[in-house]
Amino acid sequence: MYIVCNINEFLSSMPNINNVKPEVAVIGAGIIGVTTALQLQKAGYQVTLIDKLGIGEGCSKGNAGHFATEQVFPLADSGLLPKIPSMLLDPLGPFRISLPYLLKALPWFLKFITNMRPSAYEKNKLALRRLNLQALPAWKRILSELRMEHLIELKGSLLTFEQQSSEQALKILALYQAEDISVQLLNRAQLEQLHPGLDTRVHCALYFTEVGHTINPYLLTQTLYQECQRLGVIFKKTEVTEINHLKNQPIVSFIDAKSQSFDKLVLCTGAFSKKLCLQLGYKIPIEAERGYHLMAQAASMPKIPIASFDKKFIMTPMAEGLRLAGTVEFSGLKQPANYKRALALLPLGQAIWPAITTKLTDDNLIMWMGCRPSLPDSKPIISQSGKHQSIYFNLGHQHLGLTLAATSAELITALISSNNPTIELSDFSINRFN
Repeated sequence: MYIVCNINEFLSSMPNINNVKPEVAVIGAGIIGVTTALQLQKAGYQVTLIDKLGIGEGCSKGNAGHFATEQVFPLADSGLLPKIPSMLLDPLGPFRISLPYLLKALPWFLKFITNMRPSAYEKNKLALRRLNLQALPAWKRILSELRMEHLIELKGSLLTFEQQSSEQALKILALYQAEDISVQLLNRAQLEQLHPGLDTRVHCALYFTEVGHTINPYLLTQTLYQECQRLGVIFKKTEVTEINHLKNQPIVSFIDAKSQSFDKLVLCTGAFSKKLCLQLGYKIPIEAERGYHLMAQAASMPKIPIASFDKKFIMTPMAEGLRLAGTVEFSGLKQPANYKRALALLPLGQAIWPAITTKLTDDNLIMWMGCRPSLPDSKPIISQSGKHQSIYFNLGHQHLGLTLAATSAELITALISSNNPTIELSDFSINRFN
């Protein structure tokens, strides 16, 4: 007994190897990657966050800042099909396919059209709805823990109707109500009282009461990263050139020819995911859906985001001005930005919000272009690899990256930690494309 007791005392004095944190690489430092890194570090992993540009320098920097939980409808809507020919002819329209890029994008569009089938559309819509229902509660949890609730304003948003009839607005209202979205139809008199400043051509609007926005999406990402730093997340500003898998360990190679092994790896690489996924045996149909913004100044600012049903864009009040954002352009990752598409947003904004004072002739107009990561079924990939147990994917959030970042981070962390995710993730599996 004496010997046993002394052995126990000796063992208790030794370092506990079980306290060694498993090392996880999170590749991609946009809002998806940063929230994923934060949740994994909190769950007891040692996270290395890797990005060649820096923290939040892609879509997370220039998005519309709208937590669009009402957007449960997939983009692959059959009503879009007859409009595609005219889209090819309008270089500044809300949906643009670059003619030189059309052939390369054709396989994606064929899959996109396939997802317009009623059965596929309904399935994709229900999956998006399940994610969106968790989006704001997840954001509230992450920000309340950090006492940063002020980074999101939960005041709702408007969807305005100008040229369309009131009957059309009622049809759209019914679609949202059928999905249990909290929405009200406001007539012109109600708009004058609740949201003064809209152009007189706006005759009614849908008021989504349970959505939010941030006045600075870049600051939100940076603030979350500061918490990552405080908790011990390591950041590497470098480009990942290759991912290999040896003895159930991911090995990441960098552009400087150095490499590092990890216990687990999560790809959060957005529109730039195709090459790395291919190295891992997955040919995913992801396209860079380019969006633009222009920053405008106004004599008075709207209190909440305003989207236009007719003009297909959104304006969001932000700390540095009024952000006019939107448009969809398929032109790949390498083509230079066509800032005429950003400039086209200004007259659209002035037609909705006459208090805008910015002019196209102003010097130093602030414009931006970023690449949304879009999959043909409008659903992100939140998934473990079926080929490599230690590799995971959290990417492809199209227009909903900011909206779904917090809940996606919780779900992938649960998956990695062998806990039960709060929703069934089979609809978001990477294996659906193989």
